[in-house]
Amino acid sequence: MDHKTIIEYQGIVQQLESKFGEGLDLDSVLLLIGIQELGFGYKRYSKDEKMNLMHVAICTILEPFGFYEFTHNDEDGWPHFDKVGNIPPLKGKEQEFLLKEAVTQYFRVNDYL
Repeated sequence: MDHKTIIEYQGIVQQLESKFGEGLDLDSVLLLIGIQELGFGYKRYSKDEKMNLMHVAICTILEPFGFYEFTHNDEDGWPHFDKVGNIPPLKGKEQEFLLKEAVTQYFRVNDYL
């Protein structure tokens, strides 16, 4: 695991916690990314919508890695993706690190750091 990525990810979480409150885990960060990508702003989301927002976030952050490709926004404004590559089999910590690396890249590319 890349130590620099872990430090950057922790910095992102600290910045987000200063805006949204303490105790953000990876799922919370993914939810925030999904809300950002959807672009509807603050509102109450149902449990199903929150799961869909996390899916949008995962597709978005893994797109630069070649696993997903954005195809379109549906009539309700939700983004849709096609799976274009297979994520290699990863153990729990490896999968978590991949997501943290992708989150870090997302924040860097979008000038949120």
